[in-house]
Amino acid sequence: MSAQCCAGQLACCCGSAGCSLCCDCCPRIRQSLSTRFMYALYFILVVGLCCIMMSTTVAHKMKEHIPFFEEMCKGIKAGDTCEKLVGYSAVYRVCFGMACFFFIFCLLTLKINNSKSCRAHIHNGFWFFKLLLLGAMCSGAFFIPDQDTFLNAWRYVGAIGGFLFIGIQLLLLVEFAHKWNKNWTAGTASNKLWYASLALVTLIMYSVATGGLVSMAVFYTQKDGCMENKILLGVNGGLCLLISLVAISPSVQNRQPHSGLLQSGVISCYVTYLTFSALSSKPAEVVLDEHGKNITICVPNFGQDLYKDENLVTILGTGLLIGCILYSCLTSTTRSSSDALQGRYAAPELEIARCCFCFSPGGEDTEEQQPGKKGPRVIYDEKKGTVYIYSYFHFVFFLASLYVMMTVTNWFNYESANMESFFSGSWSIFWVKMASCWICVLLYLWTLVAPLCCPTRQFSV
Repeated sequence: MSAQCCAGQLACCCGSAGCSLCCDCCPRIRQSLSTRFMYALYFILVVGLCCIMMSTTVAHKMKEHIPFFEEMCKGIKAGDTCEKLVGYSAVYRVCFGMACFFFIFCLLTLKINNSKSCRAHIHNGFWFFKLLLLGAMCSGAFFIPDQDTFLNAWRYVGAIGGFLFIGIQLLLLVEFAHKWNKNWTAGTASNKLWYASLALVTLIMYSVATGGLVSMAVFYTQKDGCMENKILLGVNGGLCLLISLVAISPSVQNRQPHSGLLQSGVISCYVTYLTFSALSSKPAEVVLDEHGKNITICVPNFGQDLYKDENLVTILGTGLLIGCILYSCLTSTTRSSSDALQGRYAAPELEIARCCFCFSPGGEDTEEQQPGKKGPRVIYDEKKGTVYIYSYFHFVFFLASLYVMMTVTNWFNYESANMESFFSGSWSIFWVKMASCWICVLLYLWTLVAPLCCPTRQFSV
C-alpha cells in the first residue's frame, strides 16, 4: 500500500490533476482546495529559503560544518564565503523569481470560468514541472546583468507591491465588518435573538479594544518619558472613539441604516492590534539611571528575558510571520473577496443570517468518483464553474511575494537587516504598521461619509 501511495503521488506531480495525495490510504480532497494547498506550499518553501538567507546564524553554521565550504563557494562563483547567496540582495533575487512565477500564471489564467480548459489543467496540475520552473526563475535572477540597477529598481517595485498587499487586506477587513453587521442584522427580522448576538459581540469587541489600549498605556508608558508612545496611544484611542461616534451619528444612519457599532468595534480591535504590533516593533529606548547604568524604558519588563534568547524569538517570530501572510493570502483569494474589491455585493433582502456567514451556505458542484474506478481520489468541483478566480489568486500571491521581500529585508533598512535582529525593533516596520492603522481608519470613515459627500451615487456596503 505504501508503494502504491508513493506512485500515486508521483503521478499526481506530473499529471493534470491537483495534488490529492492520490491513493486509497489518504482522504478525498477537492481539486480547488488541493490546488491552493500546493501553491501555498511552494510559497512557504521560498519564504523559508528567504528567511534562511537572512539568518547570520545559519550562514555561520554552514561555514563551520560543511566541508570544503569556501572551495564550493568559489566553484559556483558565489564569493569566498557565498556572500552572494545571503543577505538582502539574495532575497531580492529569489523573490523576483517567485513574483515572476505568480505573475506569469496570473496572465495565463485570465478569464478561466471552469476547470475543463487547457489553461485550467495547467493551473491545477503538473506540479513537478512547475516546481522546476519556480526553481529556475529564482536561480536565474542571480544572473541578471547590472545587479545594482536591478536591485535599486526592484526595491521600489517591491515597496509599491507590498503596500498594495497591505491595502487589499485593509479593504477586505472593512468589507468584513460591514458584511458581518449586515448579515446578522438581516436575521433580526425573523428572530430577535440576533439583537442579543449583535449586542454581545459588540460589547466584546469594545472590551478588547479598551482593555488593549489601557494595557499598553500601563506597560508601554512611564510617568516620566515615553512621550511618543503616549501620543500614539492617545491619537489611536481618539480615532476609535471618532469612528464609533460617526457610525451612529444621525446623518450617517439616515443614509446607511445598517451602519452600527459592530463595524466600528471590529475596526477598533484591529487598530488596537496594529498599535500593539507597532509598539512591539519599535526600537528599544535606552537611558542612564541614577547609577549610570543603561536601562531600557517604554517596554514591558516581563518580556525581556524571552527576547534574550534570539534563536527562540527568531524561530517563533518567523513561523508566525509566515502563518499570518499565508492566512492573508488564502482568505483574500476567495470569490467573495474578489467581488467585494470590485464593489459587487448581495442584495440586503437576499441575506440569510448565519453564525459562520463567511462561508457559502451551499456546497460546490462536485462530481463523485465512480464506484469501482481506481485512480486519484480527487473531487472535481469546478467543472461547471470555478470556486475562486484563478488570476486573482495568483495576483494576490504576486503581491505577497513583494510584501515578503520587503518585510524580511526590513523594508528601507535593508543593508543592516538580518533575521536575528528582525524582531528586536525597526523604525521602518514601526511606521509601516502605524500607517496601516491610520489608513484602515480612513478607509472605514470613507465608507461612512462617502454617501454624504456623493449623494447621487449608489454605495453598497
